[in-house]
Amino acid sequence: MLVGAGPGAADLLTMRAARALGEADLVLYDALVSREVLDLAPQAHRFLVGKRAGKPSMAQSTIHALMIRAARAGRTVVRLKCGDPFVLGRGGEEVLALEEAGVDVEVVPGLSSATAGPADSGIPVTHRGLAPGFLVLSAVPSDHYRRVLATLEPGSVTVVLMMSLGARAEIADFCVAHGWPSSLPASIVIDATLPSAWTWCGTLGELADVEIPERDGERGLVVLGPVVSLANENRRKEHEPWPMDRAR
Repeated sequence: MLVGAGPGAADLLTMRAARALGEADLVLYDALVSREVLDLAPQAHRFLVGKRAGKPSMAQSTIHALMIRAARAGRTVVRLKCGDPFVLGRGGEEVLALEEAGVDVEVVPGLSSATAGPADSGIPVTHRGLAPGFLVLSAVPSDHYRRVLATLEPGSVTVVLMMSLGARAEIADFCVAHGWPSSLPASIVIDATLPSAWTWCGTLGELADVEIPERDGERGLVVLGPVVSLANENRRKEHEPWPMDRAR
């Protein structure tokens, strides 16, 4: 069973995901799944199989083999994936591998941080008159997002860039070089929905120079588009002042 762990907070899992974790006896989980979510599988053996940028990680083929072997042994297996299994998470590859091996598999969707992250910071990814749609891209590898952004009309849709914290300067430089206005609203969202949540809002021209807090992991994203200007108005949670607030 492929289960979406949601954006971070345990109470944002679906009821079906929580039930699956409670029934599992083996959980293979991603690196950024929170401890609170893992605690929902008290009787399961839990093994970290997630990938971390720039660090040694388990090969995808090995993950496939672990799932297949455990399922064939009669174990109740949950492959716990951050966000939604089918949003930049190789969930499709894992389903294909399981089906090819003759293993029945169920996919339990999860709330993707691509939408939940901005929302937690008061940023709607769509808004009448500002953004009729949104685009989700991975910043790794860079040639993928470059091909898309080079042909996109600046500000026409909201752009959400996942796995992008370390590439924010590169993203800003590329966009400006391709005619995007440096005044375009931009945001960085880290640890959305968690107590450690941190958000910066400013402009594309400022994005490269933002100092972000040191965290253990890459649970963050970049948002580009006019909807970022709505963040302060739409905030519904009491946070510490944002960097943009302190600078005023």
